[in-house]
Amino acid sequence: MAAAAAAEPPRLAALLESGWQLLDEVEASVEPAAALQERVRRGLELLQQAARRVAQLELFSQNEELEEIASADLKYLLLPALLGALTLKQINLSKRLEHVQSARAHFMNFLKLCKSYQIGKFQLPETPQSPDENESSESTSKASPAVGQPSLVAMAVNRQAKIERYKQKKEVENRLASMKAFVESGQADEEQVREFYLLHIQKWISTSLDEIESIDQEMVILRGRDAIKQSSASSHAPRQPRTPMKPFILTRDAAQAKVFGAGYPSLATMTVDDWYEQHQKRGLLPDQGVPRGTPAEVADEELEQEQQEKKVEEDNEETLRKARGWDDWKDTHPRGYGNRQNMG
Repeated sequence: MAAAAAAEPPRLAALLESGWQLLDEVEASVEPAAALQERVRRGLELLQQAARRVAQLELFSQNEELEEIASADLKYLLLPALLGALTLKQINLSKRLEHVQSARAHFMNFLKLCKSYQIGKFQLPETPQSPDENESSESTSKASPAVGQPSLVAMAVNRQAKIERYKQKKEVENRLASMKAFVESGQADEEQVREFYLLHIQKWISTSLDEIESIDQEMVILRGRDAIKQSSASSHAPRQPRTPMKPFILTRDAAQAKVFGAGYPSLATMTVDDWYEQHQKRGLLPDQGVPRGTPAEVADEELEQEQQEKKVEEDNEETLRKARGWDDWKDTHPRGYGNRQNMG
């Protein structure tokens, strides 16, 4: 009897309560995120088991109204939202994009479920663009800047919706805090239990809308990071090895190349003329490509150069003559000659 009780699977309500409690502990904890990963993993397992059990029991259907759902079963509508919140608590950076995509899918499933039962008034978020669609929209926006840019009216409406959502969320949280102890003690009637879980659903609708908006922004950053990594990896591809140059001895002429060799035939020799001709054919000489003047211009340049040299020589002779005259004057005139101002 005891063995049969031990093998009995946990009840659906216990799975939901345990997973929900682990989420509350993780959100309220001040420990590092790495120390909470075991609780995150355990909470995800419990909530996933509960979600599979709900799907097997077919508790919810698109053909029924909200009033047809039992008050005790309303809390199971929260399973996708709780799964999305716990999925975001994972910190594996290498799988971050996968985690945020999975969390977004959970939040969207929850919002669609609430929309089908007409719980709350809200608009479903748009599906994010794929990388290919994003590139095409960017090219279109470059061609016409007015396309693809949100208008000021839309931004103002979005901001006002956030403010209203925040106020409603705070009001709902205050009402939940006042009802929590009363409902958990078992003293609440069916109407109060139903209101309690409907308030929880409304709170998580606001949370899901905010989380999806944050996820969409993070996905853009993560995809950009992956694109940068791929481009850097392709740019650092191994280059083809260059063929090394063969060493050679540079000699003045062929005769010297024969006499002053390296002592072994594997090292080639090359004369200056051969080296010049080889570089001239390749266009590697520094004066190649510079246009030369006509013969008349060359003659004018040589004449100008001769005149400059002659002028320098004449200047040198004049300077030399002045220096010799100054030396002769100093020989015949002692130091201080002609200075009468300091005489007593």
